[in-house]
Amino acid sequence: MRSSIQHSLRCLLLAGLTGFTLPLAAQEVTGAGASFPAPAYARWAAEYFKISGVRVNYQSIGSSGGIKQIDNRTVDFGATDAPLRDDELAAKGLVQFPTLVGGVVPVVNIKGVPNGALRLSGQIIGDIYLGRITHWNDPAIKALNPELELPEARIAPVRRADGSGTTFLFTSFLSQSHPQWREKVGEGAVVNWPVGTGGKGNEGVALYVSRLPNSIGYLEYAYVKQNRLNYVQLQNTAGQFVRPSSASFAAAAARADWNKSLIQILTNQPGAESWPITGATFVLMQARGSNPATTQETLKFFRWAYTQGERYATDLDYLPMPPAVVQRVETIWAALSSGSAAK
Repeated sequence: MRSSIQHSLRCLLLAGLTGFTLPLAAQEVTGAGASFPAPAYARWAAEYFKISGVRVNYQSIGSSGGIKQIDNRTVDFGATDAPLRDDELAAKGLVQFPTLVGGVVPVVNIKGVPNGALRLSGQIIGDIYLGRITHWNDPAIKALNPELELPEARIAPVRRADGSGTTFLFTSFLSQSHPQWREKVGEGAVVNWPVGTGGKGNEGVALYVSRLPNSIGYLEYAYVKQNRLNYVQLQNTAGQFVRPSSASFAAAAARADWNKSLIQILTNQPGAESWPITGATFVLMQARGSNPATTQETLKFFRWAYTQGERYATDLDYLPMPPAVVQRVETIWAALSSGSAAK
């Protein structure tokens, strides 16, 4: 035993004298960004820690914050629901890959209106957030909901206060559904909202809607279920009113051509069963990270998430990525490992 210890000490001393350092496995991975996938990332992190001992600390700060953090190299990965274009990735020295698909869901807090009973369209939601429809008993809303007793109450719109991929998906849907919205406001992670109270993160919007009578907001579906908020039926491009579910998200995602590009916007996809505000969420990493051990540990975590984390994602009504997409992502990871992604 003593000779073995002495031998190890001599090896360590020699390593120090020659300037050689032994690589150590990273014990912590840090990430920040979109609140859209945060429930899934939190569950993944908890389960991954049990089997690996590696802590994955993820901060839900919004997509814009995640892009800024990875730009500044203050985290090992960023997260966004508003994917960067190829030219943006090249300019920033980043790589990007999708991890999950989910749905953004309008929610309301109207006394006496049961969960899932209210029907809305993109035109009506756009008019609400433009300030054109101001009361719940507006004729346009009543026309879609003749069986409901809607109050003569002023609508309280709630929206995101921070740069948000959830907002990007929501405003993408409105821009495709409402010509005036497209002209006056447009789409993006940050827009100039005509009306509304701002909440930080999906968490903040959920809190406002739960406490503010006669309010309307928009959330990733996991937050809707966790906070027991009332969702609406939403009219899709086929003219059908559909409910949010993993099945309606899958119907929209089935239209994505992942072979063409890993950058897919899934709002307003065709199909009678498609949920119209479906979207993917993405991870950003430095093409040439400063710490190879941490880069490898980050990739191990997402590889585990792809192969072992599916059931935890589906429990929260997210959709895992198809095997063909995972294979394409693996080529990105291979380039990261070799350093060729930065070339």
